[in-house]
Amino acid sequence: MNLNNKLNKYKIKLLLLEFSRNVKYVGITSVILTFFFESIIFTWLSLLSFFAFVEVVLDFSVYKASALQLLGEIVIKIKYRQNTPTFENYQSEVVYSLPFDGEWVIINGSYIKSHSHSWDITPQRYAYDFVIMNENGTTYEGKPNNLSSYFCYDQDILAPADGEVVQVYNKAEDSLLFKSGKFLSRSPHIAGNYIMIKHSENEYSTLAHLKKDSICVNEGDHVSRGEKVATCGNTGNSTEPHLHFQVQNGNSFFTNPGCPIKFENYELKIPKQYKKIDPRLTLSKEEMADGYITRGYIVKNQ
Repeated sequence: MNLNNKLNKYKIKLLLLEFSRNVKYVGITSVILTFFFESIIFTWLSLLSFFAFVEVVLDFSVYKASALQLLGEIVIKIKYRQNTPTFENYQSEVVYSLPFDGEWVIINGSYIKSHSHSWDITPQRYAYDFVIMNENGTTYEGKPNNLSSYFCYDQDILAPADGEVVQVYNKAEDSLLFKSGKFLSRSPHIAGNYIMIKHSENEYSTLAHLKKDSICVNEGDHVSRGEKVATCGNTGNSTEPHLHFQVQNGNSFFTNPGCPIKFENYELKIPKQYKKIDPRLTLSKEEMADGYITRGYIVKNQ
């Protein structure tokens, strides 16, 4: 099957997925109404609820991840109760370097709840998303559905500290990008291709959404701070090429809580046109704790 035929196939899948997401509500509402009204119209319309099943089949990896995240939250609450790491109570065992060279922008993430990447998803509570942005406030040049148009795509990703590689996942193809910000994942795992590194008994970092076949380390390898381990991709639950980086208190992406990440030897500056793509408030440099970073800043290693 040539490239155009493959793209057409995925476009049809995306259209069917979007159709199912909207039509299912008509069906589900009609099922409820049949309990109150005797009408053949509601009976027939209730058949559209079948598209809820179609949506699950077409977007199974997302629903699977949601189920695992829900299960993970239950496990974390039972295992850790109220003792999950927070910025106020946690002393980082390792001080990290930024996992890339050059200037990248923090598009998501912080060490405080109000600016968190995903506060209600405990493993990703202190995660970060990084992209490369130009002076005009855009992350790409050219066609937005062409992955190579994005400045961070295929850029080197580095080990953030010394450690042992404990997990490598390399089964995902890059997510396909379409107009209007639509994308279609081609990964069984929401993180796409990823590497997990053990840095201490209680700190494991995850580098996610990596480009397929770009990972240049294996499980069991020992890596050094700043060593190239892969390149940036667009795999998994990814709306555009970027690096997802988090540290958690164990070797599970779903059942270990995230840890606040303390960095060393980095520089911060404010992007000129950042508000064009993200109008959310951010912290001033004076408000930020030493060694910690937050969304809305350009960062680079010194």
